[in-house]
Amino acid sequence: MIYIVEDDSNIRQMESYALKNSGFAIKEFECAADFWAECEKELPELLILDIMLPGEDGYAVLRKLRQNSRTRDIPVIMVTAKSSELDAVRGLDEGADDYIVKPFGIIEFVARVKVVLRRLAKPAATLSFGDVVLDDDKRLVYERGRECSLTFKEYELLKLLLQNCGIVLSRERIMDRVWGMDFEGESRTVDMHIKTLRQKLGESASIIKTVRNVGYKID
Repeated sequence: MIYIVEDDSNIRQMESYALKNSGFAIKEFECAADFWAECEKELPELLILDIMLPGEDGYAVLRKLRQNSRTRDIPVIMVTAKSSELDAVRGLDEGADDYIVKPFGIIEFVARVKVVLRRLAKPAATLSFGDVVLDDDKRLVYERGRECSLTFKEYELLKLLLQNCGIVLSRERIMDRVWGMDFEGESRTVDMHIKTLRQKLGESASIIKTVRNVGYKID
C-alpha cells in the first residue's frame, strides 16, 4: 500500500493513476492530519509526500515519522515544486529516501518509486565490527553495549561502511549510496557526517579510517 499526501488534486490524481496502472494499491490524502489518522489503522509500504501542505508541512511530517519507532522505517519520496539545492539537502538530511521536483514525467515517477521499494526490500541483518554492533531489524547501533543515538543519515552511512568492511569507499560512492545519485551537494557533507558519527561511536571511533584524497573505510 502506497500513501500519497498531496493537496493539489490534479497532481494527486496523476500520481495515483500512474501507480494504480503499475499495480500498486493507493490511498490519497489532502493533508497531514488525514494521513496520521489513517496511520493509526494501517502503515504504508511507501509514502509520497508533498512539502507544501496546509497546516503541517512535509518536513514536519517526515521529522515525526523518523522520530517514531513505529514509523521511522517507512520509505519516503518527497515531491515538491521547490528546486533549490538547500531544499533537496534538507529533505534528504531529514530522512527522505528520494526527492522529485515538479513538474516530472509519469514514467520517471513510477520508476523512482520502484527503485526505492527495490532498494529497501533487502532482508535485515546484524552487522558488527570490533565493539560496534548494528541491528538492522531494530535500526539500532550499540558501542560496547551502549546505544548510540544516530541520525538517519549517520545510520545509513555506518551501515554502508559495515557492509563493505576493508573496502575503501570514495566520497562520490558514499554520496551516491547514502544521499542518492541526484544529490548535488558537496562532498564535505560526507566529511561532516563522518565527524559526527565518530563522535557518537566514542572509543570505537578509530574503526573508521580516512584514506587520504579518496574516502573512508572500516578496518
